[in-house]
Amino acid sequence: MNNQLKSVGTKSLAIVLMTCVLSGGIISSCKSQKNSLNKTQKGAAVGAGGGAIVGGIIGNKYAKGNTVMGAIIGATVGGAAGAVIGRRMDKQAEEMKRNMPNAQVERVGEGIKITLGSDILFDVNSYTLKPETQRQLIEFAQTLNKYEDTDIRIEGHADATGSDDYNLKLSRQRANAVGSFLEQQGVKSARVDEIGYGEAQPVADNATEAGRRQNRRVDVAVFANKKMQRDAKNGNLN
Repeated sequence: MNNQLKSVGTKSLAIVLMTCVLSGGIISSCKSQKNSLNKTQKGAAVGAGGGAIVGGIIGNKYAKGNTVMGAIIGATVGGAAGAVIGRRMDKQAEEMKRNMPNAQVERVGEGIKITLGSDILFDVNSYTLKPETQRQLIEFAQTLNKYEDTDIRIEGHADATGSDDYNLKLSRQRANAVGSFLEQQGVKSARVDEIGYGEAQPVADNATEAGRRQNRRVDVAVFANKKMQRDAKNGNLN
């Protein structure tokens, strides 16, 4: 345990020191322009300051928990290549926002995070997709098929009511239901990864109904695959 704590502390210190050293030359500039930068420009600035290295360290940390944020950060390229990927993601995110008005679509780093409330997707204690949800997922799949150089991670989450085993099973079934439906719309299965976490990763207080509603969700990460990263680095990404 002591060795584990020491390792975590060392990694955290390394992140802080590396961020300070690599980003020191751009901090004042970034602060003065913070409000005027879009997501892509911010990503490029971080990349130029060593974001790819720091992102890799942080990405490895998140990857151990296999979170959507870990998938996005782990695929970070940074620098000019990251800015190119960011512009591509900007375009995709705008299409997703139009096609999925009931979803929360966020541009994060060089990827996209989509959060869908389970109450919107499914009836209580069910993993059968609602018809109105299917229509939005069809349009989501069309966007994914339009940009084939991305990978997709789908995570199911539950609130803390019911047993741990039941919540874990249901969250897996719901993640698989979304993934299978996207694949039925032509999204290649090799691009899709599904996992369920049950009640292990709450984002709100399970003591309130509003909090439990937020915790019942499906999170989706869309991020550059290896080919897209390679093409961006080589200047071959249009």
